[in-house]
Amino acid sequence: MSYLFTRLINQLRCWGSYALSIAGVSYVRHMPTFVSVEPANFCQLSCPECPVGMNGTVSIQNAANIEPILDNTRTHIGVMTIGDYRKIVRQIAPYAHTIQLFWQGEPLLNDQLPEMVNIAHEAGLYTIISTNAQRLDLDLARALNHAGLNRIIVSMDGWMQSTYEQYRRGGSVDKVKQAVRWLRQAKQESHSRMVIELQCIRLRTNEAEWDIFRREYKALGADKLTMKTAQLYDYKHGSPLMPSNQRFSRYKWEKRTQTFVPKRPMRNRCYRLWSGCVIDVHGNLLPCCYDKLQQHSFGNLLQPGITLQDLWHNKRAETFRRAVITNRSAMAICTNCDE
Repeated sequence: MSYLFTRLINQLRCWGSYALSIAGVSYVRHMPTFVSVEPANFCQLSCPECPVGMNGTVSIQNAANIEPILDNTRTHIGVMTIGDYRKIVRQIAPYAHTIQLFWQGEPLLNDQLPEMVNIAHEAGLYTIISTNAQRLDLDLARALNHAGLNRIIVSMDGWMQSTYEQYRRGGSVDKVKQAVRWLRQAKQESHSRMVIELQCIRLRTNEAEWDIFRREYKALGADKLTMKTAQLYDYKHGSPLMPSNQRFSRYKWEKRTQTFVPKRPMRNRCYRLWSGCVIDVHGNLLPCCYDKLQQHSFGNLLQPGITLQDLWHNKRAETFRRAVITNRSAMAICTNCDE
């Protein structure tokens, strides 16, 4: 079934609602235009700025006093079932144009990921995966490609192993490089249009290799290279991961406070919040990918009788949106956002 017309109307309503939000009016009558769904909520790596990699514990800075607050351990580790996933896709398909099959965990750790891609593909959704690629082999590359995957983002935060492992702790850069080659082979075999995107987070540990990435990513087999600024939790007094050139950092040194502060000015608006949402492995509907401690859930989509429309328009969702357009700087999860 084609949802082209309903998705177009929904997108126009989203733009209209967002325009009103800039003027301080919280009027939301549309549905999400994109959704991030978490296939698995665990990972085999131990990246230092990742809540999952840090064994479920992360320090988030409080916007009011900029003191680290903590206290969440991710429990109920698991993967999303195909049954639950089908329920979710049925609800988002009439409205959304894109589904991102990743959030905090490593999506390839869900053995049913190719089937999940295919279900979304058959519903006419644009599909994206982001992966550390440690588990990707030629068979899986072929399966994802055959399922109709539109885009795969492969994280590789270092060209040499000695550099790569300083952030992607427990990972092998040779596995990542081979994974990109396998993806290219699978793409060529089927003459597909899948986009292979190599992504490197700009860190002080890998800044000497940025030119190598720019020169070599196509030869490796990628179609696109993205050099992404690093999100750092305890950035106030600097970090050994922060690039030496502030031009390539999300943060700048402020003489008045003698601390690092985010470069992007905090405005009382957020298109990401108005246009999309996150559904975690257990079906909890979260406002965005920055709600890493799951503090602002709008409810659980997998509960009997609950619909996406119920949660997207409920009082919790409205209260959260109103808080953002009233005083976004007071929202702890917004202080580190680049939106």
